[in-house]
Amino acid sequence: MQDFTVNPWEVKGKVDYDKLIVQFGTQPITDELRERIRRDAGDLHVMLRRKIFFSHRDLESVLKDYEEGKGFFLYTGRAPSLGMHIGHLIPFIFTKWLQEKFKVNLYIEITDDEKFMRNPEYSLDDTRKWAYENILDIIAVGFDPNRTFIFQDTEYIRNMYPLAVKIAKKMTFSEVKATFGLDVSSNIGIIFYPALQIVPTMFERKRCLIPAGIDQDPYWRLQRDIAESLGFFKASQIHSKFLPPITGVEGKMSSSSPESAIYLTDDKDTVKRKVMKYAFSGGQPTVELHRRLGGNPEIDVPFQWLYYFFEEDDNRIEEIREDYKSGKILSGELKQLLVDKLNDFLEDHRRKRDEAKDLVNTFKYDGKLARSMWEKLHE
Repeated sequence: MQDFTVNPWEVKGKVDYDKLIVQFGTQPITDELRERIRRDAGDLHVMLRRKIFFSHRDLESVLKDYEEGKGFFLYTGRAPSLGMHIGHLIPFIFTKWLQEKFKVNLYIEITDDEKFMRNPEYSLDDTRKWAYENILDIIAVGFDPNRTFIFQDTEYIRNMYPLAVKIAKKMTFSEVKATFGLDVSSNIGIIFYPALQIVPTMFERKRCLIPAGIDQDPYWRLQRDIAESLGFFKASQIHSKFLPPITGVEGKMSSSSPESAIYLTDDKDTVKRKVMKYAFSGGQPTVELHRRLGGNPEIDVPFQWLYYFFEEDDNRIEEIREDYKSGKILSGELKQLLVDKLNDFLEDHRRKRDEAKDLVNTFKYDGKLARSMWEKLHE
């Protein structure tokens, strides 16, 4: 019996990623495939080395096209919210590495329309305002302004609509209903919306690679069913595991549970309070027992967060692992290591976010890729 749930709207329980690969029908990223990425890219991102990105669809085809000089492009996105947390940045951080290593174009869709249509308590003014704030956080990751186009659906719809109607004509309501969990009470906007989300996979006549959490995989199954009939490639994907919430190793971090997440706006004191008070520990109940028996890094959230991304030195992370298992490092000391790493990261991110205010127009309208996309309006 499966004791976890993973879909685009919910992640519950302790996820068995091997079972999930079988359930979703994806492929594991093998050691051979990682080595191939290393040869093509020159090195491996920490999240590939540590198998945080662990699953894929047609990644071999993307690498083959790159090796043959045909190239590929990247696509990811963001449904705007009132505040972004650390977990939201994971796919963007990895996408930035892919863009940097492979020198490819990137399209980032900001789905202010979908967020509005899916949430009756939100106004369109809300989601458009949040879109701007989220875009600042995305730009702060460090994407190439001439190879990146960030677009809001409500602004760019004129360019998207002609292809969207072709896509929509290929899909039935029963297919969309089954994939997205819709029913007869769903508003007609959200029924049509999947066509819009597929559009950016066809922005270029090259293969598209989508880095995302594996919970987003169902969104692209419909694209893969219809892409070739429209003269485009099936979308390829590379999937990440979930950064666990502070409160435990099950599920994923959620904005609906503020104490389970570290927000990009959290100050140093807030970060320390959340980690010290709420971070789930794999340590023993007393210092004496911990020194004698050691801790369990596999269920310790501060260690898991350091392992996912925040301690990039492989030798250092293994030293921390062994010291924690032996009892040399206490749970409070491990938490403090994470607090220091998080606060350094967030301080740097906020500085870059402030600088991003001068770059919004470049990414949305004036950069090389952005200009070429907007010019299609006048073709």
